[in-house]
Amino acid sequence: MNLLRRPEAGENGRYHHITPENANWKYVGFEAYDLKQGETLTLAASDNELCLVLLSGRADVTTPNLQLSDIGDRMDVFEDKAPHAVYVKNGEAVTVKATTDLELAVCAAPGHGNHESRHIAPADMSREARGEGTNTRHVCNILPDNEPADSLLVVEVKTPNGNWSSYPPHKHDQDNIPAESYLEETYYHRLNPSQGFVFQRVFTDDLEIDETMSASDKDVVMVPRGYHPVGAPHGYDSYYLNVMAGPKRTWIFNNHPDHEWMLK
Repeated sequence: MNLLRRPEAGENGRYHHITPENANWKYVGFEAYDLKQGETLTLAASDNELCLVLLSGRADVTTPNLQLSDIGDRMDVFEDKAPHAVYVKNGEAVTVKATTDLELAVCAAPGHGNHESRHIAPADMSREARGEGTNTRHVCNILPDNEPADSLLVVEVKTPNGNWSSYPPHKHDQDNIPAESYLEETYYHRLNPSQGFVFQRVFTDDLEIDETMSASDKDVVMVPRGYHPVGAPHGYDSYYLNVMAGPKRTWIFNNHPDHEWMLK
């Protein structure tokens, strides 16, 4: 099972195009775009709700009921700033015009029309440090489960070089609330400096899935189920954007029993 997607040049600056159909799962979609200043991208209305994350750069964003002018103030994902994001209701088209060079993530999952399109400003996002020692990482909750959406959960994580993240290994692949929730997940990786790499392992208890990957800058790792830790080698800081969705919009995970001792 190949869970690693490398960037591939596509139309309108798109270099990732992950859908439930080509990922062989049911819920999560993910696209990434590099737009030059002045370029415009229009995404047609669909059954999916979207969360547009302005990873770096500025843009005008327009939906039928929302007009945002020149939003965004982070020029690099490794700046110590939260991003700007836009929630787009299912059934609404959206147009993005890059007012500077723009790195844009489009996160998608089934929408049910329960929430209006809105700007998610950096001040609306909670930020926190998790872990300690070489397990320290820095989290920005872009669209967590306590903020309005039908299916999507979106978070970004920065991990200093030499540290581990999504660690101890945890999973969320059982629709068994309140013990655990089923959520598919994508990891969009960035590295600083960009020639670096991280290691990510995806494995299940029975090892039916057991794949360890070297992910480079702008790669995506897909997690259909199983545990999924990330290690950042010395000298290279890690950034990743997570998109999660499943039958119920809640994040309930379980740590691997062999490794949970380190939290006690």
